[in-house]
Amino acid sequence: MAAPSAGSDMFDEIVMAEDRFHGEGYQEGYAEGSHAGAAEGRRCGALHGAKIGSEIGSYLGFALTWQHLLPKCTDEKNSKKMRALDSLIGMIQKFPYEDPTYEKLQDDLEKIRGKFKQPKTSAFIVGRVTMKILILQSAPGLVAFVF
Repeated sequence: MAAPSAGSDMFDEIVMAEDRFHGEGYQEGYAEGSHAGAAEGRRCGALHGAKIGSEIGSYLGFALTWQHLLPKCTDEKNSKKMRALDSLIGMIQKFPYEDPTYEKLQDDLEKIRGKFKQPKTSAFIVGRVTMKILILQSAPGLVAFVF
């Protein structure tokens, strides 16, 4: 091995050590950040997915409940409501729960939200009794009162 020359090699090693440590620190930080980012992304995705699933589930529960509560008569008001409920249920059943990479996921979710507003805003009258649902938010969960 050749002997280092007295002046320049010693300073080159010092300068190169700084670059080397900077590069090693960057690589370690990048690897750690990637791992932490993936974990946080997974947690955030699971939380957002759970919120969407809960929202879709409440829409389906609403639609199925009213589908069973409405009488099976053929008058214009009830048949229009039943068509809106059937359409909402069909859209929910076609919703891609298992595919988070589906490109039109947000578009389909907005369509379901819009379709949900149709039967929700019209007054559901069962026979001669108007049914109102009062939902109270409480600590353990939701409580629904029908009167």
